[in-house]
Amino acid sequence: MKRITSFEQYEKEYKQSVENPEAFWAEQAEQFTWHKKWDKVLEWNFDEPAIKWFSGGKLNITENCLDRHLEKRGDQIAIIAEPNDPNGKVRKISYKELHTEVCRFANVLKNNGAKKGDRICIYMPMVPELAIAVLACARIGAIHSVVFGGFSFKSLSDRIHDADCNIVITADGGFRGAKDISLKSTVDEALETCPSVKKVIVLKHSKIEVTMKDGRDVWWNEEIKNVSNNCPAEIMDAEDMLFILYTSGSTGKPKGVVHTTAGYMIFVDYTFRNVFQYNDGDVFWCTADVGWITGHSYLIYGPLLAGATTLMFEGIPTYPDAGRFWNVIDKHKVNIFYTAPTAIRSLEAMGLDFVKPYKLDSLRVLGSVGEPINEEAWNWYNENIGKKKCPIVDTYWQTETGGIMISALAGITKTKPGFATLPLPGIQPVLVDEKGNELQGNGVDGRLCFKFPWPGIIRTTYGDHKRCKETYFDIYKGYYFTGDGSRRDEDGYYRITGRVDDVIKVSGHLLGTAEIENAINEHPDIVESAVVGFPHDIKGWGIYAFVICDHQRTDTDSLKKEIIQTVTKFMGPIAKPDKIQIVKGLPKTRSGKIMRRILRKIAENDLANLGDTSTLLDPSVVDEIKEGVL
Repeated sequence: MKRITSFEQYEKEYKQSVENPEAFWAEQAEQFTWHKKWDKVLEWNFDEPAIKWFSGGKLNITENCLDRHLEKRGDQIAIIAEPNDPNGKVRKISYKELHTEVCRFANVLKNNGAKKGDRICIYMPMVPELAIAVLACARIGAIHSVVFGGFSFKSLSDRIHDADCNIVITADGGFRGAKDISLKSTVDEALETCPSVKKVIVLKHSKIEVTMKDGRDVWWNEEIKNVSNNCPAEIMDAEDMLFILYTSGSTGKPKGVVHTTAGYMIFVDYTFRNVFQYNDGDVFWCTADVGWITGHSYLIYGPLLAGATTLMFEGIPTYPDAGRFWNVIDKHKVNIFYTAPTAIRSLEAMGLDFVKPYKLDSLRVLGSVGEPINEEAWNWYNENIGKKKCPIVDTYWQTETGGIMISALAGITKTKPGFATLPLPGIQPVLVDEKGNELQGNGVDGRLCFKFPWPGIIRTTYGDHKRCKETYFDIYKGYYFTGDGSRRDEDGYYRITGRVDDVIKVSGHLLGTAEIENAINEHPDIVESAVVGFPHDIKGWGIYAFVICDHQRTDTDSLKKEIIQTVTKFMGPIAKPDKIQIVKGLPKTRSGKIMRRILRKIAENDLANLGDTSTLLDPSVVDEIKEGVL
């Protein structure tokens, strides 16, 4: 597929995409393998919401990721798998081999009762079998729901339960740096409350001892011996569900974001090729875990649709030392590197001694994802990793958008540190004020919305369409609301200024404050808690918890450790608070609503700007909290 090669072409393509979106996206869709072409490109309204792209079209996404590449690039490497241990065995899987493995595991799924429309939970380490499992689900028309391997049994069981999964695919364990991670035992604990699950397929990977339940649990490595490598792809409707991916919301229950087949496919392919300016033969490395949307779109689907070589890494950036990323880039001659500002800041803090031994001369494009990259980290990344020769694409998008929405095109758009820059063709952003009035012109701050659908847009939240409507489409009628604030500067460039709801972006991952509070409140001594974000040098935002104890405890250090253990148990280590302040009360309105605005100011140590506290039920609470601020 042709891609944009100049800024003039971008401007022309953007204009066409806004004036005639249907013709624009139909042209992008033409390159793919279809069993039947679509009857209608787009039907939509944002009131219900009801959005359909390529209605009547029939296809299978795996034929477009794999089968159509076999003749031309069957022997090309599809996946490079770099293990956690730098001295471990690197696996290189060609498109032909990946196609065979996906077909074989699809047959394993069928043998274990999987069929079109089933929801299958995947809870695995970052190994090629994770990508194989995802694609095998799509091959047979089952809906995959990948859960990040760092989540606790409670988070896992909530997600299995919500999607009503009948199969779980996992491994005995995985590796993260010096740690061995037990996965199967977490699954066992989660399944105590998930009667819908009939089969658990377990990959032998870390060789730790596990308990296998007769009649329910089977070994991947044994099952794969009994199947053929012939598995014709299930023919899917364009709007059939492809996957559910859970994201934290501002209420306690995670939201199952639903993406469908054709629109998602066309959108991730288009954005992958254009944002990163992908050239045939490039080695692409996205460091995200597949448990997050970035791993779905730009580690698996986007690169494979484009026929690229994608790199999977099981380890962490600081093991065995803080030069690991740069070692992997040199080792595999990575051309395009896509990571999070959190990783960049943490590696910057380790010093340049870990960068100097490496050439990094294969790099052509650098990317950033998960949150806006601050200017200092941008400059460090540009100078020390890109050697001032690699354009940086600071990409803005969400789980709900499916793919990148606002970003520079590498080497084409003039960049500015801290700015996502301009919308991609087909994307129509607007800024609105608090009442939903559209803000015209440049040099304005508002709430970021989109006024027209794009193929990768969320279709619903699984099992709860009302929640989808209320969260994204009801707040500002006629618009999809991102939940983010943004500035549009004098050049029309967009800068994302942060969440405007009760969600914290920690290390690029959205965590709902209510979900963290629910976990804290599981501690037997905690009556109530309130969680807010505060600026953090490495993570971007840290978690600050204000907690009320039901009786006086003098051993506050022990209590804080217990709270962290409780949060880790119920949500996973990613959600543990950075600061915990024991308080006697929380600032509440007379109707009982916690005034988080005040707590945010306290957490940020902006004590001079707390605003009016006279309307609180008990204003003296604020003075007490201020005195104990950490």
